[in-house]
Amino acid sequence: MHICPPPKDEFKKRFTDYPDVNGGFGHTLLEQLNEDDGSLADILKEYFESAHLDARNIFHANIGIDLHPDAAGDEPVVVYPGSLPSTTRRGLFGEVMAGLLSETYKYVGGHTWCVPIFLFRHHEDVFQYLFSLVRDPEKKRQTIGRLGSDFIGLALDDERRVVRIISGEAKWRKTLTQGVVDTLMLGDWVAKDKSKEKSKANRKRSGKGVWYYVNSEPTIPSGARQLQRLLQEHDPDGYDATILSLQRALVAKNPEPIPKTDLVVVIGNGGKEREKRACLLPIKSPPPEYTAGNDLQIMEVILTGGEDLIDAIYANLWKEGENA
Repeated sequence: MHICPPPKDEFKKRFTDYPDVNGGFGHTLLEQLNEDDGSLADILKEYFESAHLDARNIFHANIGIDLHPDAAGDEPVVVYPGSLPSTTRRGLFGEVMAGLLSETYKYVGGHTWCVPIFLFRHHEDVFQYLFSLVRDPEKKRQTIGRLGSDFIGLALDDERRVVRIISGEAKWRKTLTQGVVDTLMLGDWVAKDKSKEKSKANRKRSGKGVWYYVNSEPTIPSGARQLQRLLQEHDPDGYDATILSLQRALVAKNPEPIPKTDLVVVIGNGGKEREKRACLLPIKSPPPEYTAGNDLQIMEVILTGGEDLIDAIYANLWKEGENA
């Protein structure tokens, strides 16, 4: 289970937040106050370990790694998530940050969100990558992403019944500019007419960006089933009401609906010419490309030295003699 609370106070000391809520739409800009001196990576370490622990245990067992302190031999060279390609770790960073932000800040609707467990064990290509890498260290390559939503969380009542689901997309980009974000949200440029020469007049967005995937997600996302199964495995008594309410929503015939909030997290370093409080996504109302019709929360997170922060976090996980 994911049992580590977010370091809210320490995190908020390092960021200025500019929230804006209009009806069923919320937008929050977070700006890092100063470049990390190592302390931010330190305060995030425990949260990231908690987020990755379930997947770490599963992957290590499946690929044949024993991290028990009494296990024979030296510490393994291949570990999850530290041995993953840099691009993969950056994607994982965005997904963990989606959970941390959801548990730290108030979103549209004022719900209290929790992340009982992250779904990283369901990253099939990571398993395939690590399984090969531990047997042949030369087999390094890029991995493809995990299917389904990047993030899923729950709002629970006093009886731990699910009253609302939050899910969506979390994306890291090294440098956030308007062009980068437009491509991220709307898709790459493609030719309107492939028979004609390439020109700005003969191009359009593919439409296969973040908005497409958010709009395409079912009202009850597939990740809800994965989450339910993990709760049954790890804490069936503590989350019995959660499991039951998810089951009622997940049946194919006459499901009990659960309201949904869509989340979009875009995180990266600001561009060189970026001005303070400048936003790259809508702040007052959803864009026309968003058609799902749920409550929508956008989080824009501007880091200073974000790549160094990510590298420091993932280099430090389960160090200092700690066991998996």
